[in-house]
Amino acid sequence: MRDFTLHSYKSLISKLKDEKYIFFTFEEYCLGKASGKFILLRHDVDLRAVNSLSVAKIEHELGIRSTYYFRVVPESNQPEIIQQIAALGHEIGYHYEDLSLLKGDMPTAISHFEQQLTYFRNFYPVQTICMHGSPTSQYDNKDLWLQFDYHSFGIIGEPYFDIFGAGHKKAVKDIYYLTDTGRMWNGDRFSIRDKVAVNQLLDYKSTYELIDAAGKGLLPNKIMITTHPQRWSAHYVEWLYEFLMQGSKNLIKWLLVKIRFWCG
Repeated sequence: MRDFTLHSYKSLISKLKDEKYIFFTFEEYCLGKASGKFILLRHDVDLRAVNSLSVAKIEHELGIRSTYYFRVVPESNQPEIIQQIAALGHEIGYHYEDLSLLKGDMPTAISHFEQQLTYFRNFYPVQTICMHGSPTSQYDNKDLWLQFDYHSFGIIGEPYFDIFGAGHKKAVKDIYYLTDTGRMWNGDRFSIRDKVAVNQLLDYKSTYELIDAAGKGLLPNKIMITTHPQRWSAHYVEWLYEFLMQGSKNLIKWLLVKIRFWCG
């Protein structure tokens, strides 16, 4: 069966729900509401925002809420779609990339961050943010917080800091990570900045293997799952396009990882 379809996504979420996982938004986690056996479900809306609405509708049908992080670029920042996803009860957050957009200019980048945060708060009272990896940029967007404090903007959480221990923060060791980076569940080698500690990262080849593991009780009790909705489609032509494009992107990312390693 083809993977990374809306059907396989719904099958995964349904299986996790059947296995008694409770779904929380990242905002709910930061407010201390997540307990027991849970999934923190997060979506990074990098491209094709319309796909995120399809995913949001599936989750709404299944009675769960999740977190959607939107970029400022037009491919992600689609106001009507953001409004519809918020209306379904999901959390909206800012997928910030200000430092890479502003070429490392810290003062201008933090001003841009504040402006965009204010913009997204027109749709939802945004309290959490998440960095965009910007793999082709020399700038790591998380470095914005080397000089500034996101809490001063009314932000209560950023996953890479508040779960995975970026900066001087400690990682939450009992929360594990699953991400579809590279259009696979074991694509860490193709990731430039979507990194967590090795002992937090789960490794599965396909969505169907992940579903099987859930059914056998092999998954840990606390997991953050990150998806990129542009990778999940119900239409074959769109699915094939993403399959071919992601293969090319993975090659480029792999080369970038190697070059940065060689250059120290």
